[in-house]
Amino acid sequence: MIEVKSLTKVYGGFAAVDDISFTVEPGQACGFLGPNGAGKTTTMRIITGYMPATKGTVNVGGFDVFEQSFEVRRRTGYLPEIPPLYVEMRVSAYLDHVAKLKALPHSARKGAVERVIDECGLKRVAHRLCGHLSKGFRQRVGLAQALIHEPSVLVLDEPTIGLDPAQITQIRSLIRDLAAHRTVVLSTHILPEVSQICEKVVIINEGHIALEAQLAELTGERGLEEVYLEHVTGESRQREEGEEKASA
Repeated sequence: MIEVKSLTKVYGGFAAVDDISFTVEPGQACGFLGPNGAGKTTTMRIITGYMPATKGTVNVGGFDVFEQSFEVRRRTGYLPEIPPLYVEMRVSAYLDHVAKLKALPHSARKGAVERVIDECGLKRVAHRLCGHLSKGFRQRVGLAQALIHEPSVLVLDEPTIGLDPAQITQIRSLIRDLAAHRTVVLSTHILPEVSQICEKVVIINEGHIALEAQLAELTGERGLEEVYLEHVTGESRQREEGEEKASA
């Protein structure tokens, strides 16, 4: 469903993403992990057609992101780290506006708005201004706009960042339900989130892919946190080397 090959993005002389390749299978939920500045957001923006690449290819659902961007966008829902809300619009009016932007026919827009309001738990705030919503409800509206055109691929960038524990639990549950019927790429710093939602993990560090593997293969004897630290900081290896020296 998503195939990234030799993808590179250069800003001036700095390579934010440097010759990366990975795949996400149809119907699979993939956790896209890495420290700040690793290249996660840049990669997600390229996959969704919001940013060009310097070189490489990205294929989503059989369509080339750079040559067939419109077809990719028709099949992809994207929630950036900051939800793209118009704060002076009411929730229902905003979602209707997004439906227009997504080229839904007039006859289908009302039903689409009602569907995502129900799916994302927005009924009690549907007539409130987006700017008056709590952060948790703003995230829900952000998810709703990503789902309005019923995409087969959902790309989520830090969907629970800044939420309180109750809101995190609610959004995680919602994403888990959404992932049951879609291909999902989930970028997050919260490792338990990946363990609860995803089947696959891709770790990026300093613009390079450090690991691509099925989650079940990684967490038999070790936790995801240990695997992540090993591939990002080398902490696990350093600790093992220290233990070996101490026992020598």
